[in-house]
Amino acid sequence: MRKFFMLTFATIAIGALVLTSLSWALKPQSVGPAEAPAPDDHTDAVVQVYGADVWGMRGRFAIHTWVVTKAANADSYRKYQVIGWRLRRGLPVVSISSDRPDGDWFGSPPVLLLDKRGSDAQQLVDAIHEAALSYPYSNEYVMYPGPNSNSFTAWIALEVPQLNLELPAKAIGKSWMMETYPLLQNRTDQAVRVSELPTELAVSNSSTSALNSD
Repeated sequence: MRKFFMLTFATIAIGALVLTSLSWALKPQSVGPAEAPAPDDHTDAVVQVYGADVWGMRGRFAIHTWVVTKAANADSYRKYQVIGWRLRRGLPVVSISSDRPDGDWFGSPPVLLLDKRGSDAQQLVDAIHEAALSYPYSNEYVMYPGPNSNSFTAWIALEVPQLNLELPAKAIGKSWMMETYPLLQNRTDQAVRVSELPTELAVSNSSTSALNSD
């Protein structure tokens, strides 16, 4: 019996070590401080992509990602993300808001994955907005394999290749979009444009709910 417990303990310990090592290996690389410059202090255009661990143990292996933009001389940011629980409220999953661009995701601090400023960013602002409005899965959400929040960010990256955005391995759902994207090239009649929905459904200025579906 003693040998059994020792073997069980050793197996658990090795498993925990492997999981910890894998978690560290998957940790996204930051390109700088996870801070969005204040519009009052930085009048140039800004485009940033953030990622933060999802809630609970899943956060060891998965992140939630979002995109923020600020046009030149704008006094606020636009924050683009997909939030799964919005479906339960009869809303499209795409959220376009003026919420804090670099805020935590359910207590998880963000990591800055991409940072463009000035003229390089200005030419991307409208293209990102258009890509978000044309997301073809605004009324669908599947945690795994997708479409989910990372599928949405991957969609923007594919629609706006000038971003040169490569999402990290923890962005579960990006691969689903990369595999699905070629099938969407004839999507004109399929896509449900967020812009065609009532304004109150297409744009959410409310704070993120205490529920976490990513």
